[in-house]
Amino acid sequence: MKNFATIFLLAIIPIMSNGQVINGYAEVTAIAGATLTLGTVDESSDSFEDGEWVVLMQMQDDVIGTTANNSSFGSLGSIQEAGVYEIRQIQSHTESGGVPASVTLENAPTNSYNTGANESVQIITFRELGLPDYTTTAPISALAWDGTIGGVVAIFCPGTFTIAHDIDADLDGFRGAGPNAGGSAGCSGASNYRVVTQANFADKGESIYKATNTSYAAGMGRILNGGGGGNSHNGGGGGGGNYTAGGDGGPGWPTCTPSAGGLGGLSLQTNISVNRIFMGGGGGAGEGNNNLATDGGDGGGIILIKANEIATSCASSATLSVNGESISFAGNDGGGGGGAAGTIVIETNNFSVSPGCPLTIEANGGNGGDVNSGATHGGGGGGAQGAVIFSTATPTTNVTVTTNNGSGGCNNNTVPCTSVAGDASGSDGDGIISLTTGPLPIQLVDHEVVCNEGRVEIKWVTKSELQSDYFKIERSRDNNSWVEVGRVDAAGNSSVKLDYSFIDEVPLPRRTYYRLVEVDLDGNESVEFVEYATLCVDDLILFPNPTEKEVYTRLEESPNLVEVQVFNSLGQKVQPQIRVDVDVMTIDFDGLQAGTYNIQFNRAGKIENHRLVLLP
Repeated sequence: MKNFATIFLLAIIPIMSNGQVINGYAEVTAIAGATLTLGTVDESSDSFEDGEWVVLMQMQDDVIGTTANNSSFGSLGSIQEAGVYEIRQIQSHTESGGVPASVTLENAPTNSYNTGANESVQIITFRELGLPDYTTTAPISALAWDGTIGGVVAIFCPGTFTIAHDIDADLDGFRGAGPNAGGSAGCSGASNYRVVTQANFADKGESIYKATNTSYAAGMGRILNGGGGGNSHNGGGGGGGNYTAGGDGGPGWPTCTPSAGGLGGLSLQTNISVNRIFMGGGGGAGEGNNNLATDGGDGGGIILIKANEIATSCASSATLSVNGESISFAGNDGGGGGGAAGTIVIETNNFSVSPGCPLTIEANGGNGGDVNSGATHGGGGGGAQGAVIFSTATPTTNVTVTTNNGSGGCNNNTVPCTSVAGDASGSDGDGIISLTTGPLPIQLVDHEVVCNEGRVEIKWVTKSELQSDYFKIERSRDNNSWVEVGRVDAAGNSSVKLDYSFIDEVPLPRRTYYRLVEVDLDGNESVEFVEYATLCVDDLILFPNPTEKEVYTRLEESPNLVEVQVFNSLGQKVQPQIRVDVDVMTIDFDGLQAGTYNIQFNRAGKIENHRLVLLP
């Protein structure tokens, strides 16, 4: 082992978020239909109230693949529901001691969500700013992720959202690991991929898998998009992953072969879309034996912004960022891996950015830590780039968008550096995604389903729409099997209140369920609400009446059990065509003269007569 009698320390200068938090956050511990049971709640910046909109998001899920103690440890199994999210409105809530204990949504979630031991789900207030326009008054940040809640900024502005201050979730994502207690043994590359936290092996960074097994905590194996910890002796920590993979940590002292550096966090690129997004993975810690190893970097969080237009107004420049943490401290032991960048989703119709206040949008990975020694040890791996997702084409007028990979730290202090830990993979800019819309395009503010003279009227109101194509109205007997009964054209793009309605002329008997499905221009669908109507038409009521051709009736029993006779105004029996479809009977008077008819129903000996007017 090495010992250093003289130590030179560089100052630690972490990047810190310093904006105001504007969202509320709550842990979801159980979901039953539309009701969410809450655990930890933070309403210090915004509260969960009836009628308010929230983002429901699966932060972590039980997605670990291989758990054996080998290089495949911490691989991705099934992605499950990790990263999915949607926008929902609170119908009601309960409180305990003045703190929300549960919320019931207007409609049950469209996605499935998992709330087990290795999973985390939270709701975040979708903070509405502007009537309809809004200009920021101070920098905005996320509440830092603490393993249960935080990490997300979510903003809705129905008009023009003018950015006059920085908005960031830098370092607010999955957390980087802390270094080990300061022991070391001989080089231990290609072994000890997962071990209990101990002196000779550094811890792994946090990831989309909520790790609860203590035997997974340390060792050089990655854990999903969290970087692996450095192994003995002085291996560097792996960088966190997101859109690309994090870089591997440096080999360790004395130039360990095989390398004792932590493996970089996984790339989640194939799983990322506008409907599934992730915070940046935490960097693995560097291994140390002189208490001079460095922590892994924290990953970047998530920013969601929906606005009709995005503009800027400031003295110099403005920034939207979800950057991962760079490790700026150079110790004589292993360097920590850089944190991966998070994700930004922007749904807007237009960018109008002032040349006097250019906008920079960043999802850049952090750099790994350097080693301050002439001998080769283990620098930290670079943190991966994140993703920036636009509903429009990537803006270029007075806007700069970057998704850059973090660089690996130097394994020694030579100038120029002669040995470098791994950079994050992929090419800078890979994580910029354009012309895609998802969970943010429409805001539904009201709806109702009402019975009206044997018909059902479905009404709904939107407060804003983005690239919406049309609405489908679907009907069901059992709230399970659905049949489309009509369509209504949507506005496409709108930031004003719009009223819609659809009439089901021939609803089903007794309880009938309806759901509204919004379809985007790109074909994506989202269920906006499910509602039901009960007994809109009593048994043996004919409708429409008068009619020009056909009349309908619905029966509680099967129509096949009912005998029907039809008489004209002279008392003569006539033979209209009678059709039966499950529990709906259609009587077709096509070819008969206009006038008054008597329709007689014999229901197991009970005679009922109903008068019908046939129009010319």
